[in-house]
Amino acid sequence: MRNTLALVGRPNTGKSTLFNRLTRTKSAIVDAVSGVTRDRNYGVSEWNGYAFSVIDTGGYVMNSEDIYETEICRQVNLAIDEADVILFLVDAREGITPLDEDIAALLRPSKKPVFLVVNKIDSPSNYLSQMEFYALGMPNLFAVSAVNGSGTGDLLDEVVKHFTVYEEDIDKNIPKITVIGRPNVGKSSIINAFLGTERSIVTPLAGTTRDSVYTLYNAFGFEFYLVDTAGLRKKKNVEQNLEFYSVMRTVRAIENSDVCIVMCDAENGFEAQDVNILSLAQRNKKGVVLVVNKWDLIEKNSNTHLEFEKNIKQKIAPYNDVPLIFTSVIHKQRIFKVLETSMNVYKNCCRKISTSELNDTLLELIANYPPPMQKDKVVRIKYVTQLPTPTPAFAFFCNLPQYVRDSYKQFLENKIRQFWDFSGAPMDIFFRKK
Repeated sequence: MRNTLALVGRPNTGKSTLFNRLTRTKSAIVDAVSGVTRDRNYGVSEWNGYAFSVIDTGGYVMNSEDIYETEICRQVNLAIDEADVILFLVDAREGITPLDEDIAALLRPSKKPVFLVVNKIDSPSNYLSQMEFYALGMPNLFAVSAVNGSGTGDLLDEVVKHFTVYEEDIDKNIPKITVIGRPNVGKSSIINAFLGTERSIVTPLAGTTRDSVYTLYNAFGFEFYLVDTAGLRKKKNVEQNLEFYSVMRTVRAIENSDVCIVMCDAENGFEAQDVNILSLAQRNKKGVVLVVNKWDLIEKNSNTHLEFEKNIKQKIAPYNDVPLIFTSVIHKQRIFKVLETSMNVYKNCCRKISTSELNDTLLELIANYPPPMQKDKVVRIKYVTQLPTPTPAFAFFCNLPQYVRDSYKQFLENKIRQFWDFSGAPMDIFFRKK
Protein backbone atom coordinates (compact mmCIF):
# COMPACT_ATOMS: atom_id res chain seq x y z
CA MET A 1 0.00 0.00 0.00
CA ARG A 2 1.26 3.45 -0.91
CA ASN A 3 0.58 6.96 0.35
CA THR A 4 -1.18 9.17 -2.18
CA LEU A 5 -0.50 12.76 -3.22
CA ALA A 6 -3.17 14.65 -5.23
CA LEU A 7 -2.50 17.72 -7.40
CA VAL A 8 -5.48 20.07 -7.69
CA GLY A 9 -6.06 23.59 -8.95
CA ARG A 10 -7.74 25.61 -11.65
CA PRO A 11 -6.83 24.99 -15.31
CA ASN A 12 -3.34 25.67 -16.63
CA THR A 13 -1.47 26.15 -13.35
CA GLY A 14 1.13 23.49 -14.23
CA LYS A 15 -0.28 20.42 -12.47
CA SER A 16 0.66 18.02 -15.26
CA THR A 17 4.16 19.53 -15.54
CA LEU A 18 4.69 18.97 -11.81
CA PHE A 19 3.21 15.47 -12.12
CA ASN A 20 5.76 14.60 -14.83
CA ARG A 21 8.59 15.98 -12.71
CA LEU A 22 7.54 14.05 -9.60
CA THR A 23 7.07 10.78 -11.47
CA ARG A 24 10.12 11.33 -13.73
CA THR A 25 7.95 10.51 -16.75
CA LYS A 26 6.12 12.26 -19.55
CA SER A 27 2.93 10.31 -18.99
CA ALA A 28 0.73 13.38 -18.42
CA ILE A 29 0.06 15.50 -21.49
CA VAL A 30 1.35 19.07 -21.18
CA ASP A 31 0.05 21.75 -23.53
CA ALA A 32 -0.49 25.53 -23.47
CA VAL A 33 -4.21 24.89 -23.99
CA SER A 34 -6.10 24.76 -20.68
CA GLY A 35 -8.22 21.74 -19.85
CA VAL A 36 -5.89 19.16 -21.38
CA THR A 37 -5.99 16.72 -18.45
CA ARG A 38 -9.46 15.24 -18.02
CA ASP A 39 -9.26 11.90 -16.23
CA ARG A 40 -7.31 11.40 -13.05
CA ASN A 41 -3.85 10.27 -14.08
CA TYR A 42 -1.82 8.09 -11.70
CA GLY A 43 1.93 7.76 -11.34
CA VAL A 44 4.52 6.66 -8.78
CA SER A 45 7.18 8.83 -7.16
CA GLU A 46 9.84 8.38 -4.48
CA TRP A 47 11.43 10.84 -2.05
CA ASN A 48 13.68 10.20 0.95
CA GLY A 49 12.82 6.52 0.98
CA TYR A 50 9.06 7.03 0.67
CA ALA A 51 7.35 5.56 -2.40
CA PHE A 52 4.00 7.23 -3.06
CA SER A 53 1.31 7.54 -5.72
CA VAL A 54 0.70 10.86 -7.44
CA ILE A 55 -2.72 11.81 -8.87
CA ASP A 56 -2.87 14.44 -11.60
CA THR A 57 -6.36 15.94 -12.00
CA GLY A 58 -8.09 18.12 -14.53
CA GLY A 59 -8.40 21.85 -13.92
CA TYR A 60 -11.18 22.61 -11.43
CA VAL A 61 -13.92 24.91 -12.78
CA MET A 62 -16.99 25.54 -10.61
CA ASN A 63 -20.59 25.96 -11.86
CA SER A 64 -19.65 25.30 -15.48
CA GLU A 65 -22.18 24.19 -18.10
CA ASP A 66 -19.42 22.53 -20.14
CA ILE A 67 -19.88 18.73 -20.02
CA TYR A 68 -16.13 18.09 -19.67
CA GLU A 69 -15.61 20.63 -16.89
CA THR A 70 -18.54 19.28 -14.89
CA GLU A 71 -17.07 15.77 -15.07
CA ILE A 72 -13.57 17.08 -14.25
CA CYS A 73 -14.90 18.65 -11.03
CA ARG A 74 -16.33 15.30 -9.98
CA GLN A 75 -12.98 13.64 -10.72
CA VAL A 76 -11.14 16.25 -8.62
CA ASN A 77 -13.45 15.59 -5.68
CA LEU A 78 -12.78 11.85 -6.00
CA ALA A 79 -9.02 12.49 -6.07
CA ILE A 80 -9.25 14.62 -2.91
CA ASP A 81 -11.13 11.80 -1.19
CA GLU A 82 -8.43 9.29 -2.19
CA ALA A 83 -5.41 11.42 -1.27
CA ASP A 84 -3.40 11.49 1.95
CA VAL A 85 -1.85 14.88 1.10
CA ILE A 86 -3.13 17.56 -1.31
CA LEU A 87 -1.07 20.04 -3.33
CA PHE A 88 -3.10 23.09 -4.35
CA LEU A 89 -1.37 24.69 -7.34
CA VAL A 90 -1.73 28.38 -8.25
CA ASP A 91 -0.10 30.49 -10.97
CA ALA A 92 2.39 33.15 -9.75
CA ARG A 93 2.22 34.98 -13.09
CA GLU A 94 -1.53 35.52 -13.01
CA GLY A 95 -1.95 36.14 -9.29
CA ILE A 96 -5.01 35.22 -7.22
CA THR A 97 -8.16 34.62 -9.26
CA PRO A 98 -11.75 34.18 -8.04
CA LEU A 99 -11.49 30.49 -8.93
CA ASP A 100 -8.40 30.13 -6.72
CA GLU A 101 -10.43 31.59 -3.86
CA ASP A 102 -13.27 29.13 -4.53
CA ILE A 103 -10.90 26.16 -4.49
CA ALA A 104 -9.20 27.42 -1.30
CA ALA A 105 -12.63 27.62 0.35
CA LEU A 106 -13.29 24.04 -0.75
CA LEU A 107 -9.99 22.77 0.69
CA ARG A 108 -9.87 24.64 4.00
CA PRO A 109 -12.41 22.37 5.77
CA SER A 110 -10.46 19.29 4.73
CA LYS A 111 -8.79 17.45 7.58
CA LYS A 112 -6.03 16.31 5.22
CA PRO A 113 -2.71 18.20 4.92
CA VAL A 114 -2.98 20.83 2.18
CA PHE A 115 0.06 22.60 0.70
CA LEU A 116 -0.38 25.79 -1.31
CA VAL A 117 2.09 25.52 -4.20
CA VAL A 118 2.82 28.79 -5.98
CA ASN A 119 4.05 27.57 -9.37
CA LYS A 120 5.94 29.32 -12.18
CA ILE A 121 8.46 31.05 -9.88
CA ASP A 122 10.99 30.51 -12.64
CA SER A 123 13.53 33.23 -11.79
CA PRO A 124 14.57 35.52 -8.90
CA SER A 125 12.77 38.42 -10.61
CA ASN A 126 9.32 37.02 -9.76
CA TYR A 127 10.22 35.36 -6.43
CA LEU A 128 8.22 37.88 -4.41
CA SER A 129 5.08 37.11 -6.44
CA GLN A 130 4.32 34.37 -3.95
CA MET A 131 3.56 36.84 -1.17
CA GLU A 132 0.08 37.82 -2.31
CA PHE A 133 -1.07 34.19 -2.08
CA TYR A 134 -0.92 34.31 1.73
CA ALA A 135 -4.25 36.11 1.33
CA LEU A 136 -5.81 32.71 0.60
CA GLY A 137 -5.36 31.87 4.29
CA MET A 138 -3.33 28.69 3.78
CA PRO A 139 -0.16 28.63 5.91
CA ASN A 140 1.77 25.81 4.14
CA LEU A 141 2.95 27.89 1.17
CA PHE A 142 5.83 26.85 -1.12
CA ALA A 143 7.22 28.64 -4.16
CA VAL A 144 8.29 26.27 -6.94
CA SER A 145 8.99 25.99 -10.63
CA ALA A 146 7.60 22.76 -12.03
CA VAL A 147 9.52 23.43 -15.26
CA ASN A 148 13.04 23.61 -13.78
CA GLY A 149 12.38 21.89 -10.44
CA SER A 150 13.42 24.70 -8.11
CA GLY A 151 11.69 24.51 -4.73
CA THR A 152 10.26 21.04 -5.28
CA GLY A 153 12.81 19.39 -2.98
CA ASP A 154 11.86 21.58 0.00
CA LEU A 155 8.19 20.93 -0.77
CA LEU A 156 8.62 17.15 -0.83
CA ASP A 157 10.65 17.22 2.39
CA GLU A 158 7.56 18.58 4.14
CA VAL A 159 5.06 16.44 2.23
CA VAL A 160 6.64 13.11 3.21
CA LYS A 161 6.48 14.06 6.92
CA HIS A 162 2.73 13.43 6.65
CA PHE A 163 3.12 10.00 5.06
CA THR A 164 2.70 6.71 6.89
CA VAL A 165 5.52 4.17 6.66
CA TYR A 166 4.29 1.01 4.94
CA GLU A 167 6.14 -2.21 4.31
CA GLU A 168 7.89 -2.24 0.97
CA ASP A 169 5.61 -3.21 -1.88
CA ILE A 170 6.41 -6.61 -3.41
CA ASP A 171 6.67 -6.73 -7.19
CA LYS A 172 4.20 -9.40 -8.21
CA ASN A 173 4.63 -8.83 -11.94
CA ILE A 174 0.97 -7.92 -12.14
CA PRO A 175 -0.35 -8.26 -15.71
CA LYS A 176 -1.54 -5.17 -17.59
CA ILE A 177 -4.79 -5.39 -19.55
CA THR A 178 -5.26 -2.45 -21.91
CA VAL A 179 -8.60 -1.43 -23.42
CA ILE A 180 -8.15 -0.05 -26.95
CA GLY A 181 -10.38 0.90 -29.85
CA ARG A 182 -11.76 3.76 -31.91
CA PRO A 183 -13.14 6.83 -30.10
CA ASN A 184 -16.49 6.46 -28.35
CA VAL A 185 -16.83 2.67 -28.52
CA GLY A 186 -17.24 2.43 -24.73
CA LYS A 187 -13.68 1.95 -23.43
CA SER A 188 -14.04 4.20 -20.38
CA SER A 189 -17.55 2.88 -19.75
CA ILE A 190 -16.37 -0.73 -19.58
CA ILE A 191 -13.50 0.26 -17.23
CA ASN A 192 -16.04 1.95 -14.93
CA ALA A 193 -18.32 -1.11 -15.15
CA PHE A 194 -15.41 -3.40 -14.17
CA LEU A 195 -14.51 -1.25 -11.18
CA GLY A 196 -18.02 -0.36 -10.08
CA THR A 197 -16.99 3.30 -9.82
CA GLU A 198 -16.64 6.27 -12.16
CA ARG A 199 -12.88 5.95 -12.53
CA SER A 200 -12.78 7.51 -16.02
CA ILE A 201 -14.83 10.35 -17.42
CA VAL A 202 -17.63 9.22 -19.76
CA THR A 203 -19.48 11.61 -22.07
CA PRO A 204 -21.39 11.15 -25.34
CA LEU A 205 -18.59 13.00 -27.12
CA ALA A 206 -15.73 11.15 -28.80
CA GLY A 207 -12.20 11.89 -27.58
CA THR A 208 -12.98 12.42 -23.88
CA THR A 209 -10.06 10.28 -22.69
CA ARG A 210 -6.64 11.69 -23.60
CA ASP A 211 -4.20 10.16 -21.11
CA SER A 212 -3.68 6.40 -20.63
CA VAL A 213 -5.12 5.71 -17.17
CA TYR A 214 -3.83 2.78 -15.06
CA THR A 215 -6.00 1.30 -12.29
CA LEU A 216 -5.27 -1.73 -10.11
CA TYR A 217 -8.11 -4.28 -10.20
CA ASN A 218 -8.21 -6.76 -7.34
CA ALA A 219 -11.47 -8.70 -7.00
CA PHE A 220 -13.05 -12.11 -7.72
CA GLY A 221 -9.62 -13.74 -7.48
CA PHE A 222 -8.17 -11.51 -10.22
CA GLU A 223 -5.32 -9.02 -9.85
CA PHE A 224 -4.17 -6.92 -12.78
CA TYR A 225 -3.84 -3.37 -14.03
CA LEU A 226 -6.67 -2.03 -16.18
CA VAL A 227 -5.51 0.59 -18.65
CA ASP A 228 -7.97 3.01 -20.25
CA THR A 229 -6.67 4.67 -23.42
CA ALA A 230 -7.52 7.42 -25.87
CA GLY A 231 -9.40 6.36 -29.00
CA LEU A 232 -7.34 5.65 -32.09
CA ARG A 233 -8.50 7.48 -35.22
CA LYS A 234 -7.18 7.16 -38.75
CA LYS A 235 -4.01 9.19 -39.25
CA LYS A 236 -5.70 11.64 -41.62
CA ASN A 237 -8.22 12.52 -38.88
CA VAL A 238 -5.56 13.25 -36.23
CA GLU A 239 -5.16 16.99 -36.72
CA GLN A 240 -4.32 18.57 -33.37
CA ASN A 241 -0.96 18.13 -31.66
CA LEU A 242 -2.90 17.29 -28.51
CA GLU A 243 -4.66 14.33 -30.11
CA PHE A 244 -1.39 13.17 -31.68
CA TYR A 245 0.18 13.01 -28.20
CA SER A 246 -2.85 11.07 -26.93
CA VAL A 247 -2.45 8.54 -29.73
CA MET A 248 1.23 8.15 -28.86
CA ARG A 249 0.29 7.51 -25.21
CA THR A 250 -2.11 4.80 -26.39
CA VAL A 251 0.54 3.16 -28.58
CA ARG A 252 2.97 3.21 -25.64
CA ALA A 253 0.30 1.66 -23.38
CA ILE A 254 -0.17 -1.13 -25.93
CA GLU A 255 3.59 -1.74 -26.01
CA ASN A 256 3.64 -2.03 -22.21
CA SER A 257 0.56 -4.25 -21.91
CA ASP A 258 0.15 -8.03 -21.76
CA VAL A 259 -3.39 -8.34 -23.13
CA CYS A 260 -5.36 -5.89 -25.28
CA ILE A 261 -9.15 -5.77 -25.13
CA VAL A 262 -9.99 -4.50 -28.64
CA MET A 263 -13.43 -2.89 -28.56
CA CYS A 264 -15.64 -2.06 -31.54
CA ASP A 265 -19.11 -0.58 -31.94
CA ALA A 266 -21.80 -3.07 -33.02
CA GLU A 267 -23.79 -0.29 -34.74
CA ASN A 268 -20.86 0.70 -36.96
CA GLY A 269 -19.61 -2.84 -37.47
CA PHE A 270 -16.02 -4.04 -37.56
CA GLU A 271 -14.42 -1.39 -39.78
CA ALA A 272 -11.01 -1.03 -41.41
CA GLN A 273 -9.75 1.06 -38.48
CA ASP A 274 -10.74 -1.75 -36.08
CA VAL A 275 -8.65 -4.14 -38.18
CA ASN A 276 -5.73 -1.68 -38.00
CA ILE A 277 -6.01 -1.45 -34.22
CA LEU A 278 -6.09 -5.25 -33.92
CA SER A 279 -3.04 -5.44 -36.19
CA LEU A 280 -1.22 -2.96 -33.94
CA ALA A 281 -1.74 -5.26 -30.97
CA GLN A 282 -0.64 -8.25 -33.07
CA ARG A 283 2.55 -6.56 -34.29
CA ASN A 284 3.45 -5.82 -30.67
CA LYS A 285 2.87 -9.51 -29.82
CA LYS A 286 0.06 -8.92 -27.32
CA GLY A 287 -2.75 -11.21 -26.29
CA VAL A 288 -6.08 -10.12 -27.77
CA VAL A 289 -9.74 -10.27 -26.77
CA LEU A 290 -12.28 -8.84 -29.23
CA VAL A 291 -15.30 -7.13 -27.65
CA VAL A 292 -18.30 -6.03 -29.71
CA ASN A 293 -20.03 -3.41 -27.56
CA LYS A 294 -23.54 -1.87 -27.82
CA TRP A 295 -24.95 -5.24 -28.86
CA ASP A 296 -28.26 -4.22 -27.25
CA LEU A 297 -28.78 -1.62 -30.01
CA ILE A 298 -28.77 -4.22 -32.81
CA GLU A 299 -31.98 -5.70 -34.19
CA LYS A 300 -31.42 -9.44 -34.10
CA ASN A 301 -32.66 -12.63 -35.65
CA SER A 302 -31.47 -16.19 -35.14
CA ASN A 303 -28.42 -15.69 -37.39
CA THR A 304 -27.31 -12.14 -36.47
CA HIS A 305 -24.66 -13.27 -33.99
CA LEU A 306 -23.20 -15.89 -36.37
CA GLU A 307 -23.17 -13.52 -39.36
CA PHE A 308 -21.42 -10.79 -37.35
CA GLU A 309 -18.83 -13.26 -36.07
CA LYS A 310 -18.25 -14.68 -39.57
CA ASN A 311 -17.76 -11.18 -40.99
CA ILE A 312 -15.16 -10.31 -38.34
CA LYS A 313 -13.23 -13.55 -38.82
CA GLN A 314 -13.09 -12.98 -42.57
CA LYS A 315 -11.59 -9.54 -42.00
CA ILE A 316 -8.94 -10.66 -39.51
CA ALA A 317 -8.00 -13.95 -41.27
CA PRO A 318 -5.76 -15.85 -40.90
CA TYR A 319 -5.58 -14.63 -37.27
CA ASN A 320 -8.84 -16.30 -36.27
CA ASP A 321 -7.99 -17.85 -32.91
CA VAL A 322 -9.25 -14.82 -30.97
CA PRO A 323 -11.98 -14.83 -28.29
CA LEU A 324 -14.97 -12.78 -29.43
CA ILE A 325 -17.50 -11.45 -26.87
CA PHE A 326 -20.70 -9.51 -27.55
CA THR A 327 -21.47 -7.07 -24.74
CA SER A 328 -23.70 -4.22 -23.66
CA VAL A 329 -21.75 -2.20 -21.13
CA ILE A 330 -24.72 0.00 -20.27
CA HIS A 331 -26.72 -3.12 -19.31
CA LYS A 332 -23.63 -4.90 -17.90
CA GLN A 333 -24.18 -7.89 -20.19
CA ARG A 334 -21.25 -10.35 -20.28
CA ILE A 335 -18.94 -7.84 -18.56
CA PHE A 336 -17.46 -10.42 -16.19
CA LYS A 337 -16.86 -12.76 -19.14
CA VAL A 338 -14.59 -10.12 -20.68
CA LEU A 339 -12.43 -10.05 -17.52
CA GLU A 340 -12.40 -13.82 -17.21
CA THR A 341 -11.46 -14.29 -20.86
CA SER A 342 -8.73 -11.63 -20.66
CA MET A 343 -7.05 -13.47 -17.79
CA ASN A 344 -7.35 -16.78 -19.67
CA VAL A 345 -5.63 -15.15 -22.66
CA TYR A 346 -2.87 -13.91 -20.33
CA LYS A 347 -2.39 -17.49 -19.10
CA ASN A 348 -2.28 -18.70 -22.70
CA CYS A 349 0.44 -16.14 -23.47
CA CYS A 350 2.50 -17.63 -20.61
CA ARG A 351 1.74 -21.27 -21.45
CA LYS A 352 4.77 -23.60 -21.77
CA ILE A 353 4.61 -26.99 -23.49
CA SER A 354 7.30 -29.54 -22.67
CA THR A 355 9.67 -30.53 -25.46
CA SER A 356 8.76 -34.22 -25.11
CA GLU A 357 5.04 -33.46 -25.47
CA LEU A 358 5.67 -31.27 -28.50
CA ASN A 359 7.75 -33.91 -30.26
CA ASP A 360 5.42 -36.79 -29.39
CA THR A 361 2.46 -34.90 -30.83
CA LEU A 362 3.88 -32.92 -33.75
CA LEU A 363 6.49 -35.23 -35.29
CA GLU A 364 3.84 -37.86 -36.01
CA LEU A 365 1.67 -35.17 -37.62
CA ILE A 366 4.61 -33.89 -39.68
CA ALA A 367 5.40 -37.44 -40.86
CA ASN A 368 1.86 -37.74 -42.21
CA TYR A 369 1.79 -34.19 -43.63
CA PRO A 370 5.38 -33.26 -44.54
CA PRO A 371 6.39 -29.87 -45.96
CA PRO A 372 5.71 -29.59 -49.73
CA MET A 373 8.76 -30.07 -51.96
CA GLN A 374 10.33 -27.00 -53.53
CA LYS A 375 12.86 -27.23 -56.39
CA ASP A 376 12.98 -30.99 -55.81
CA LYS A 377 14.21 -30.39 -52.25
CA VAL A 378 12.85 -32.59 -49.49
CA VAL A 379 12.56 -30.86 -46.10
CA ARG A 380 12.90 -33.18 -43.11
CA ILE A 381 11.88 -31.84 -39.70
CA LYS A 382 13.62 -33.74 -36.91
CA TYR A 383 12.95 -31.86 -33.71
CA VAL A 384 10.71 -29.12 -32.22
CA THR A 385 10.96 -27.10 -29.02
CA GLN A 386 9.35 -24.06 -27.45
CA LEU A 387 11.66 -21.07 -27.15
CA PRO A 388 12.17 -19.21 -23.82
CA THR A 389 10.40 -16.07 -25.05
CA PRO A 390 7.78 -13.92 -23.26
CA THR A 391 5.07 -15.03 -25.71
CA PRO A 392 4.66 -18.44 -27.41
CA ALA A 393 7.34 -19.18 -30.03
CA PHE A 394 8.38 -22.55 -31.44
CA ALA A 395 11.51 -23.64 -33.29
CA PHE A 396 11.41 -26.50 -35.81
CA PHE A 397 14.84 -27.90 -36.60
CA CYS A 398 15.26 -29.28 -40.12
CA ASN A 399 17.77 -29.83 -42.90
CA LEU A 400 16.61 -27.08 -45.30
CA PRO A 401 14.75 -24.31 -43.43
CA GLN A 402 14.96 -21.93 -46.39
CA TYR A 403 12.60 -24.14 -48.42
CA VAL A 404 9.68 -24.13 -45.97
CA ARG A 405 6.73 -22.13 -47.30
CA ASP A 406 4.72 -19.63 -45.24
CA SER A 407 1.60 -21.69 -45.88
CA TYR A 408 3.19 -24.64 -44.07
CA LYS A 409 4.15 -22.39 -41.15
CA GLN A 410 0.50 -21.37 -40.91
CA PHE A 411 -0.52 -25.04 -41.05
CA LEU A 412 1.74 -25.87 -38.09
CA GLU A 413 0.56 -22.87 -36.11
CA ASN A 414 -3.07 -23.91 -36.63
CA LYS A 415 -2.27 -27.44 -35.47
CA ILE A 416 -0.45 -26.20 -32.35
CA ARG A 417 -3.48 -24.05 -31.51
CA GLN A 418 -5.69 -27.08 -32.13
CA PHE A 419 -3.73 -29.35 -29.78
CA TRP A 420 -3.12 -26.80 -27.00
CA ASP A 421 -5.05 -23.75 -25.81
CA PHE A 422 -3.33 -20.64 -27.14
CA SER A 423 -6.55 -18.75 -27.86
CA GLY A 424 -5.91 -15.00 -28.12
CA ALA A 425 -2.14 -15.41 -27.69
CA PRO A 426 0.38 -14.33 -30.35
CA MET A 427 2.58 -17.05 -31.79
CA ASP A 428 5.81 -17.24 -33.80
CA ILE A 429 7.04 -20.25 -35.80
CA PHE A 430 10.73 -20.50 -36.73
CA PHE A 431 12.59 -23.02 -38.87
CA ARG A 432 16.24 -23.54 -38.06
CA LYS A 433 19.08 -25.52 -39.49
CA LYS A 434 19.74 -28.69 -37.49
